[in-house]
Amino acid sequence: QVQLVESGGGLVQAGGSLRLSCVVSGYTGDTYWMAWFRQAPGKEREGREGVAAIYTDGGRTYYGNFVKGRFTISQDNGKNTLYLQMNSLKPEDTAMYYCAAVSRRVSWISALRADSYNYWGQGTQVTVSS
Repeated sequence: QVQLVESGGGLVQAGGSLRLSCVVSGYTGDTYWMAWFRQAPGKEREGREGVAAIYTDGGRTYYGNFVKGRFTISQDNGKNTLYLQMNSLKPEDTAMYYCAAVSRRVSWISALRADSYNYWGQGTQVTVSS
């Protein structure tokens, strides 16, 4: 059974940093993209916002427009772990952050669309205070 387990969320002051991790287990096939999404309080699952995505074979990355150089997505294939380094956090970054993976080919154009992904973690809460 495939499991994606996020960690690293918490409460931080505006301007601070957090590093999220996502460990993937139970999967032996290829993953083409892995990504981080976020769901703000009061928003439905369909409103999950693409934060960052990485093509697992080669490391090509894409970011949501709101990131503006503040976040970095990376992977450690040896540890089956995905990371999201978040710096200069703002109160509007407050959300539940989800790790996701897709096991089929997806165009880079769709890499930040939640409906492209077929594996999801349970999320880790990030709260940024002003």
